[in-house]
Amino acid sequence: MTEAAGIGGPTTMPYWWEAAPRPHISRSPLPERIDVAIVGGGYAGLAAALTLACAGREVLVLEAGDAGIGASTLNGGQAGGDVKPSFPLLARRMGLPTATAIYKEGRKAADHLAHLIESEGIDCAYRRVGRLEAVHRPRDYDALGREADLVNRHLGLDMHLVPRSQQHTEIGSDAYHGVAVRPDVAALHPGLLHQGLLNRALAAGVRYATHTAVQGHNRGGKGVSLDLGGKRMAARDVVVCTNGYTGGPFPWLRRRIIPIRSQIIATEPLAPGVLARLLPRGRVVVDGCRLHSYYRPSPDGRRLLFGGRAGAGRADPRHAGRHLYRRMTTVFPELSGVGITHAWSGLTGYTFDTLPHVAERDGVHYAAGFCGEGVVWAPYLGHKAALRVLGDADGRTVLDDLPFSSRPLYTGRPWFLPGVLAWYGLLDRLRL
Repeated sequence: MTEAAGIGGPTTMPYWWEAAPRPHISRSPLPERIDVAIVGGGYAGLAAALTLACAGREVLVLEAGDAGIGASTLNGGQAGGDVKPSFPLLARRMGLPTATAIYKEGRKAADHLAHLIESEGIDCAYRRVGRLEAVHRPRDYDALGREADLVNRHLGLDMHLVPRSQQHTEIGSDAYHGVAVRPDVAALHPGLLHQGLLNRALAAGVRYATHTAVQGHNRGGKGVSLDLGGKRMAARDVVVCTNGYTGGPFPWLRRRIIPIRSQIIATEPLAPGVLARLLPRGRVVVDGCRLHSYYRPSPDGRRLLFGGRAGAGRADPRHAGRHLYRRMTTVFPELSGVGITHAWSGLTGYTFDTLPHVAERDGVHYAAGFCGEGVVWAPYLGHKAALRVLGDADGRTVLDDLPFSSRPLYTGRPWFLPGVLAWYGLLDRLRL
């Protein structure tokens, strides 16, 4: 990997933190009792907090580290609103009516995000630029055509295909065998989105406690008692929004979440005209590999941000960055020799059915399992969990009827991931 951030190579600080440095929040004494405690201060937790505070509830957000250092400020900033299984796959698995209902819920989630950003006046470079879905094999291109027919018919989307012979109108690469265009997908600056939500929540009266890890909890009386490491706090209601960072204090959720590492690199500022050749329409991209890559122009149009699962077996972002650099230069040989200034990683939370979930168990509400689509689903399901706390019928989603299951012997440590990632990587290399 060509490095461009000094002797030690690229910085491991996320690129997003340059425009949205993690804020310092003054610590204040914790109360003995609180109306609603929200565990996890990312998109989902802040959306829940804002909804509850605006309804007149007293809210405290408990964040184990600094404000927003989890996936909410580490992701790629793609805002689609789909779920991980493709629409045809979900229709085969669950039936066409259920698949249609889930995907339509995702459209509601995407619209909710757009409305939230507009109504709260959050300046986070939100734009509906559209997404390219790129594939490597003719049979995958044919499958994309069938998917486009299905989603256009049942979801009213304008998904359309661009064949390999014309794909340079969308992407300056010969690595793919055609692309599909989803014009409804947006891009944004995830750090500024988090900062905007945090600012609005604080202005609404939400209290936000950093470096306050929950050690355990138990239900008692009319609420839930939280162990904050030597201090007990009683909460009438608790909402847990920890997703891929769920730890031991919430074993029911931890058994249902598979933490998977994803990583991103940022190039140095590119010469004028380079990005216009690589991504002429400024769209975000997801490729069709099993260990898929996702990439996009930076909001200022000067860098390429390239992410994926490559190298996810190790937590060292510079190690992962070398894998990503090889993939990036395979897709765009023109970038060979370009410096990398940032390399970082974070955890996304997957579920065994690869669908997001909102649930309640023993008096604790959960919004989790966003499966790499948390930019849209996390604020939406955080909001829905808050409505459920309030007893509002609008808190219902189509996901309520789905079982939120685990697997025997799974306790939250994904011991099977290295083997799965190695197998998927082999299949990708062999184009199988």
